[in-house]
Amino acid sequence: MVRQVVGQLGGPVHFASADEPTLQQRDWIAQQWEAGRRLAAEAGPNGAILVIDEIQKIPGWSESAKRLWDEDTARGIALKVVLLGSAPLAVHQGLTESLAGRFEVIRLPHWSLTEMRDAFGCDVNQYIYFGGYPGAAPLASDPARWAAYIKDSLIETTIARDLLLLTRVDKPALLRQLFMLGCQHSGQVLSYTKMLGQLQDAGNTTTLAHYLTLLSAGGLLTGVPKYAGNVVRQRGSSPKLIVMNTALMTALSGRTPAEAMNDRPWWGRLVESAVGAHLANAAQMGVCQLFYWLDRSREVDFVITAGHAIVAIEVKSGQRRQALPGMDAFVHAFAPTRTLLVGGDGISIEDFLMSPVEHWLR
Repeated sequence: MVRQVVGQLGGPVHFASADEPTLQQRDWIAQQWEAGRRLAAEAGPNGAILVIDEIQKIPGWSESAKRLWDEDTARGIALKVVLLGSAPLAVHQGLTESLAGRFEVIRLPHWSLTEMRDAFGCDVNQYIYFGGYPGAAPLASDPARWAAYIKDSLIETTIARDLLLLTRVDKPALLRQLFMLGCQHSGQVLSYTKMLGQLQDAGNTTTLAHYLTLLSAGGLLTGVPKYAGNVVRQRGSSPKLIVMNTALMTALSGRTPAEAMNDRPWWGRLVESAVGAHLANAAQMGVCQLFYWLDRSREVDFVITAGHAIVAIEVKSGQRRQALPGMDAFVHAFAPTRTLLVGGDGISIEDFLMSPVEHWLR
């Protein structure tokens, strides 16, 4: 994507990748930076662009970037720098430790239905099953091969490389079990105590909450908190588990697309997870905050907030009209700005997934 963007800009670009077998040290960053400076000097006032890919693989990269950036600022060198990283946790740690006030984060979430439709011709049911992984899309005609790719090339590498190697995880088996449990129960509210009862290498609730945060930062699984209008109560609530990409749920389920669609209760949870993933990715982008609401047997699937706006969302995968006592109770208790029924005889699943979340917050 960055290559396409800088190609459209038309100026001089130096592109380097730290993803090499002989991993470079900090001096390598300075060498690439110097190459960018030479291009900037030759280009005149418009300057040049330096792109470094997989920056998190260089030990101490953020300290080097800070020093070099500050030198450029002091000398008035017109060099624009793009640092790319495929491990969000490692990149974020480096930014917050050393580069305060010197960067803008551009987050790339999972691909949306609109993007998958435009690039690969996916319809809404294909998107709900196969999710938003562009690298896996060409394998969709062979679901078994597609599922193996998701498990081996995406899930395993993210957990083993981005989470276990780059962050402290005292119980790796527990983190993996938690991820599997979350995929099995995506779309469901599960207390930490109940999770502990289903996990073999059980730690404690604090450990589970921390691991769920790591899985969310890795773009795999998130725990949606309960909406209560009170921050303290939100943090202490049982989370609603949502996969960040429905491909994670289907690839591990063993169901073919036809089997998934014919299992109506399971397909309903998959549809709810697709809506939840759409909202969760927007929340990670800073568009909104995401919650669910539950009061005894009355529930609202999702609640999104931004500023003074409160939007309550109920998801229905079938066409039959059903009473929504949870929505009525939520409206009475919190007077939301807007209520939405997604699916059934409300907004179509396709229209909702193709609309940016900002649209519903206006």
